[in-house]
Amino acid sequence: MSTMHAVRAHRRGGPEQLVYEEAPRPEPGPGEVLVAVKAASMTPHELTWGATWTDSFDGSGSERTPIVPSHEFSGVVAATGEGVRSPAEGEAVYGLIPFTRDGAAAEYVTVPAAVVAAKPVTVDHDHAAALPLSALTAWQALVTHAGLQAGQHVLVQGGAGGVGMYAVQLATALGARVSATAAASDLDFVRDLGAEQVIDYAHDRFEDHVRDVDVVVDTVGGDTQSRSWSVLRPGGVLVTTATPPDEQEAARYGVRGVFFVVEPDGDALRSIAELVDDGRLRAVLDRVLPLRETRAGYEALETAKRRGKIVVHVAD
Repeated sequence: MSTMHAVRAHRRGGPEQLVYEEAPRPEPGPGEVLVAVKAASMTPHELTWGATWTDSFDGSGSERTPIVPSHEFSGVVAATGEGVRSPAEGEAVYGLIPFTRDGAAAEYVTVPAAVVAAKPVTVDHDHAAALPLSALTAWQALVTHAGLQAGQHVLVQGGAGGVGMYAVQLATALGARVSATAAASDLDFVRDLGAEQVIDYAHDRFEDHVRDVDVVVDTVGGDTQSRSWSVLRPGGVLVTTATPPDEQEAARYGVRGVFFVVEPDGDALRSIAELVDDGRLRAVLDRVLPLRETRAGYEALETAKRRGKIVVHVAD
């Protein structure tokens, strides 16, 4: 049996359960590719998700331990399973692994071929691995659920956050006018991402500065979401990844409310890669760690203020 180095958790818990060890190397099944991982990135709260530990999204299925975390990756196809015509062996790819499968904090991972895409050619694997979950979430919020059109006005709640920073960039790249909220220390950063107007949420009420918005991207929830209804124009849409919106409030304002969870999407990743290669979208990295220090990265997710992704560099 072939083996590899991986970071795994043998029982449920937080970062303290993660162990760098030798593990069986997976083999690709029908419709799958085996990827030699070059970089992976981690997501806050990932170790609390039911899907991380079971074979069902809501956590009600069978236990999968030991598990490998980190569902965003960039790497090179090492082998293909039966029926796979693309991508080919040797191709550089990146993607978001379905959450009920093992992640990419390992030297190899198997992934459904349909959810990977050619890696952006203008960035290295570390930067490519920082993109899939956050950029896909922003893309699906703006394009899939809001149907964003050029010339529309978008308000991003949390413009410096993991998803918000990509929502600002993507909305700008797609021809929208972008307003965003952020902390005082992040105002210049969010402007540099493309926002025309950035509001310090701690000192100014956004509804005093923004109105007739076509799309609100809400990554905050709570009171921020409740106050967002009033800035939408009739027929607008609030798309949120935080908490399901109040349908009665949406109806009262004559708008739509959409809650969603990101899904792997190879086609959208190809569009995102084009924007990266065109210079209209950039990945933001907080730090890069070696594979054996993955546990420290997950500890930092729980304790440290960050700007951008914590990435695991697996191999050159």
